[in-house]
Amino acid sequence: MKSALSVFALGFLALGLAPRAAVAATASASFAVTATVQAGCQVSANAMTFGTYTGVVANAASTVSVTCSNSTPYNVGLSAGMASGATVAARMMTGPGTALLGYALSSNPRGIVNWGQTVGTDTVAGCGNGSAQALSVHGQIPAGQYVAAGAYADTITVTVTY
Repeated sequence: MKSALSVFALGFLALGLAPRAAVAATASASFAVTATVQAGCQVSANAMTFGTYTGVVANAASTVSVTCSNSTPYNVGLSAGMASGATVAARMMTGPGTALLGYALSSNPRGIVNWGQTVGTDTVAGCGNGSAQALSVHGQIPAGQYVAAGAYADTITVTVTY
């Protein structure tokens, strides 16, 4: 009986020391995640090359690429250029000495709509979609300008207002 009691006590003790599933307690919390997306735009432009002007109408084109964040309204304006006295309605390329060669920039191929820099008047409007949007710039040198021979150039600044 002593041995049965010992075995019983040993068995009872073994059960008491056996690993038991622990009862886990949990606590939780939450936190907010926020961000503000700032409207933004980028712009690039290709050169416009008229080639050789011979006194007849010369046409050329360029592309302005505008990338604005999704749903961002924008306006693209073109400056008057660098020539002294130039305006958006009467742009001029500078050539040899003080020679000037007049030209126009428009947003359509027929040159009907002058492309200037006054928002709401003569700029081109759009709405960003997160991808590059190509805008065609149409240039024209009117016929009948007999100016000094040589190279003529101008620089137009593209401005995106958003």
